[in-house]
Amino acid sequence: MIIVGVGVGPKMLTQEAIEVISAASAVYGSERAIELARDHIKCEAHPIKSFKNLHLLPADAVILSTGDPMFSGLGKFAGESDRVVTGVSSIQASCARFHVEMSNLAMITAHGRDPAPAKEALIRELSLGKNIFLLPADNFGPEEVAGILNEMSIDAKICIYEDIGYPHERSVVGTVSEPPVNESDVYCLMVVR
Repeated sequence: MIIVGVGVGPKMLTQEAIEVISAASAVYGSERAIELARDHIKCEAHPIKSFKNLHLLPADAVILSTGDPMFSGLGKFAGESDRVVTGVSSIQASCARFHVEMSNLAMITAHGRDPAPAKEALIRELSLGKNIFLLPADNFGPEEVAGILNEMSIDAKICIYEDIGYPHERSVVGTVSEPPVNESDVYCLMVVR
């Protein structure tokens, strides 16, 4: 299979991704991923709800993954003989938006999983002096991050970036004492020192 990152939002496909999608004989993905790639799909697109049976798809199937497949995406399902095509990630978009260099950035995800390991990673990386990129969970977002920063006596900006690439995208910067509030469930968070 070929796992293709379709980017974090509209118009964020790489040229390589466009070429692979355009040449595909079968495309699979979430409804959102299919919509992001719609202009380049020339075959039938199959929405899928569960990604547990990807290994049963034909070897030449193109599987669409939002953002970049290798960060909290479908790249984890790639076998040794499978191909993975990168996409523009929320990490790249957020770093560009908030002018944060990636060389001192820790990337953490709580998206779709138990947030306890993400909380542990956050504390560990903050104690190493890192800036943080976080894909939050419903119960682990700006308020919880601000609480941890407060407990650790760390003064930092807390940035959220929502609906990246869409006409209604929104970016907000807050503080530990006044963390930003997300208005969308599709957002990421940065802690910038």
